[in-house]
Amino acid sequence: MTMNWQQLLSAQRFKQIDGEVMPTRTPSTQEGIDALRTDFHIDYDRVVFSGAFRRLGRKTQVHPFAENDLTHNRLTHSVEVASVGRSIGNRVGAMLAHGGFLPANYTPQDIGGVVQVACLAHDLGNPPFGHTGEDALRDWFRNPQHAHYLALLSAAERCDLQTYEGNAHSLRTVSALEMYRHRGGMRLTAATIGTLLKYPWTSSEPNMGQHKFNVYQAELPYVRRVADELGLISVNTDRWVRHPLSYLMEAADDICYALLDLEDAVEIGLLSDLQVEAILSKLTFVESTWQAQSARQKCAMLRGVAVGRAVEDVANTFMLHQQELLAGAFQGKDLLAFCSNEVRDTLEVAKEAARQYIFRHPSKLMNEIAAFPCLGQILELLLPAVLAYVVERKVSHRQSLVLELLKEDPILETDSVYQAYMKVLDFVGGMTDNAAAKMAREISGISMV
Repeated sequence: MTMNWQQLLSAQRFKQIDGEVMPTRTPSTQEGIDALRTDFHIDYDRVVFSGAFRRLGRKTQVHPFAENDLTHNRLTHSVEVASVGRSIGNRVGAMLAHGGFLPANYTPQDIGGVVQVACLAHDLGNPPFGHTGEDALRDWFRNPQHAHYLALLSAAERCDLQTYEGNAHSLRTVSALEMYRHRGGMRLTAATIGTLLKYPWTSSEPNMGQHKFNVYQAELPYVRRVADELGLISVNTDRWVRHPLSYLMEAADDICYALLDLEDAVEIGLLSDLQVEAILSKLTFVESTWQAQSARQKCAMLRGVAVGRAVEDVANTFMLHQQELLAGAFQGKDLLAFCSNEVRDTLEVAKEAARQYIFRHPSKLMNEIAAFPCLGQILELLLPAVLAYVVERKVSHRQSLVLELLKEDPILETDSVYQAYMKVLDFVGGMTDNAAAKMAREISGISMV
């Protein structure tokens, strides 16, 4: 059994309403072959104009509440990943077309477009404070003192909450929360959704990616329909092999965070430009920075050359392993594992430098530690009120005020406990760093004096 590009590039859109998944079209997709926007351009526009995308500008990439204006946040990171992803995708698309693999009704730029949109959307579900925020939310739900909140959930539903995952919330954001809220979300094409699924399984799948997953129980019917449309190979119940283009999205993300973390470190004084030059020496050359007039410009030139080399290498590696990817038989952890030694080693050295000099720097630690009580306070305010309303249909005056905080996506009498809790996670996970910190201060009463 093998996948094929005609299915994998499907522009079919789906919507999920009350658990029922059905195909849908939009006026824009009915414009015909001469339409000014392709289906994948429409996907791009929907992501860019979403509130979730704008909020990434106030969400942590590496440095919470960074004071340097040039330090990356989730928004700038996502835009740069999308740029690199488009370049890789366009190159792969051109090689697929040259080799006769690309269906006649698609162009090389369609490949680049699909990868670009998935890259833009890949971090939409990240909560405040980045990966530390994910850990804080998981930690709260795993705390034995909070076990009674989970008593009415199924095992699979409990697992969703206790392994809160930004990747799964990114899928939930585009398929349920933005645009047509709880009526199909952005209704993106199947090709884009498939490319976004870096981990196409649920939280209940044992030993997969150290608990990383892309599919909450709430979105499982939707993903089943998308997987069927794309012809993704089923490995087990509710577990599929990855869409080949998801490997390109992953590679673009890896390239950017490995190389751009170094630039941020130079900006805030954690690394020197000479250290960055040494790290990237296998992919760059002395002449590439001879015109540089500052450390910032030098790092930018080095980064540009290194990214270009990595883009070319990843695209070539993809084509070498295309048949394995289509057959679901690719054995590598990712494409970078099969890239040239120069690219693979450089990115690993860059990541190790980040681990050594950046991730555990004192300037980051206090903010990361504070993320746990910050998000914990918010959950401890919301969960009791939500549980009382859904189960007992009776709330105190204070709890009724708390429920007003969720009025943009209110808890309904018809909601199950799981559905209500997911709305709470939508609210908390969608907050920016600034909004979460402000809310924690306000509910503590400290800001009143």
